Parts: sequence; structure tokens; C-alpha cells
Amino acid sequence: MRIRLITVGMKMPAWITEGYHSYTSRLPHDFIVSLHEIPLNKRSKNANIKKLQEKEGQQMLSAIGKNDHVVSLEVRGNAWSTEQLVSQLRNWRQTGDNISLLVGGPEGMLPFVSAKAHQSWSLSPLTLPHPMVRLIIAEQIYRAWSIINNHPYHR
Repeated sequence: MRIRLITVGMKMPAWITEGYHSYTSRLPHDFIVSLHEIPLNKRSKNANIKKLQEKEGQQMLSAIGKNDHVVSLEVRGNAWSTEQLVSQLRNWRQTGDNISLLVGGPEGMLPFVSAKAHQSWSLSPLTLPHPMVRLIIAEQIYRAWSIINNHPYHR
């Protein structure tokens, strides 16, 4: 199983990168989480934000793997408990689906990007700092994997 985490934004603080890699490196070779970073276009005072979002959105869609099951991460998505994420991972694995998780930029995703998703997932009703999102996703995927495999991490 391959999970592509497609995010807008690069050059994260070292502790975010280290934390992300700490969790993803614990996963077995048949359960791969890879990170695909889309450059965040510069938001200047007079920038056309919608045009920048459109460019970033097109790049996100281009990064989706062929035949991937697409999940957008959005505030208005469905809140999943840990048990529901475990169920999702089991289901995706049983169907043989590879997954693309889409995380938009600071302004979120435009509707044309969200429309490509088969599912929408909300990590929290809170607004989370973008660097934290990739770390939280990596930890939650590792936690779900540990539950599926009766690994002691979750306990």
C-alpha cells in the first residue's frame, strides 16, 4: 500500500521534518507513506491569491497517482476517530487502493481540487498550522497501522 501525502508548502522546520520521518520510517516496506511537496507561491501584498491557489491546485492534481483513491483534508470534511481511520486503512488495503491525501495551502483548497476527492477528512475543527498537519497525519497513520498489527505503540 502506498499513501502519497501531497501538501502545499516546503522548507518545514527541522523538528517537523524529523517528527514526520520518525513515524513514516517505522512503517514496514509494504506500507509506504511518501511526501510530495508543492511549492507555496509567494503571497505578496498585491498577489492574486485565487490565481496562486489555482496553480497550486493544478500541481496537486498532477501529483495524484494514477487510479489513487483521493482524500482531501479540509476543515469541513468528516471527522474520523482513530477507530474509523483504522477501518479506512483496512478497507483501502483490502481493495488494493493506493491513496493520495491532499493538504492545501494557507487559504485551503479551491472547489475544483476538492471535487476530485473521493472522501474528505477533517483532522480537527481547529485551524492547525500547516507544518503540524503533515506530522499529525504521519503519527495517526502509524497509530492506525500499529492497531491493525497489534503493535504496542497505541497502548
